[in-house]
Amino acid sequence: MTVTIYHNPKCSTSRTTLQLIRDAGVEPRVVEYLKTPPSRAELAALAATRGLSVRDLLRTKEPLAKEMALATAPDEAILDAIAAHPILLNRPIVTSGKGGRATRPPETVKDLL
Repeated sequence: MTVTIYHNPKCSTSRTTLQLIRDAGVEPRVVEYLKTPPSRAELAALAATRGLSVRDLLRTKEPLAKEMALATAPDEAILDAIAAHPILLNRPIVTSGKGGRATRPPETVKDLL
């Protein structure tokens, strides 16, 4: 089973989630999305993962999300915004053969392993 984590190494929740995955004996595919941002098409495919939605991908606490009024924006506008500004991607997002989710709190990743 392939596990992918969209990871920000500066985020303690993301680091904890990555460690929980590794502690379970899984070496995930790590996407440092600020260094290698996913394309809009990749974001749309990610949102189509069972258990995820476009809104799950949005980091609503990010000041830019408020500036851009994304809380009430349609899905297409959210995808455009995240593609243009990867800092808006919620973290961490984890996918596996069991689906996907924004893993806050980190322990929720166990359902995907």
